[in-house]
Amino acid sequence: MRIDILTILPRLLDGPFNDSILKRAIDKGLVEVFIHDIRTYSKNKHKKVDDYAFGGGAGMVMQIQPIADCIDFLKQSNDYDEIIYMTPDGKQLNQRMANQLSLGGNLMIICGHYKGIDERLREKYITKEISIGDYVLSGGELAAAVLSDSIIRLIPGVLNDETSALTDSFQDDLLAPPVYTRPAEYDGMKVPEVLLSGNFKKIEEWRYEQALERTKKRRPDLLEKK
Repeated sequence: MRIDILTILPRLLDGPFNDSILKRAIDKGLVEVFIHDIRTYSKNKHKKVDDYAFGGGAGMVMQIQPIADCIDFLKQSNDYDEIIYMTPDGKQLNQRMANQLSLGGNLMIICGHYKGIDERLREKYITKEISIGDYVLSGGELAAAVLSDSIIRLIPGVLNDETSALTDSFQDDLLAPPVYTRPAEYDGMKVPEVLLSGNFKKIEEWRYEQALERTKKRRPDLLEKK
């Protein structure tokens, strides 16, 4: 898989892709991640990428030219399954969406700033608009990192335990059950006996019951999808 991220603040993305699981995925050659500075495509002598909104009002708007030129340049040598714009008014990211995107080949992610990008870019280039929640960030970089993480960890070979991602919350529209590790007793609090029994059938039944109960209490809306 190849992921190209377009941004005006490339250093914001140094951390997420240079440590932990994402870095291991890149080092293994399971995914390529390229960060592109939109400002380098600006034809303005000061590398300006924003301007006032037509019609007035507060806030600036990201201009067409630098982003369009960057997209066109990348499309000359790559075919993209999706060109994604991170925006609060996009479809909210969920596990099903991450699963679907992880099956693709090449993705492009555009990070917005200010009041967003010129609407004509959305009309001409964007194939999918994604939000990570009903709130507003200073820019799309952190959202792009969240999206990338949710996708990359699903690629076969990225996680040491191939089954780990399959038991994450939301994979089956249930929250994950409680988990425990050593010691079996701490400060008078004991691990449920069933988890120490070695009876894997009973353990799986317990985990399902716990997941169902937790979902009923915390996210009953998930059960409405079933």
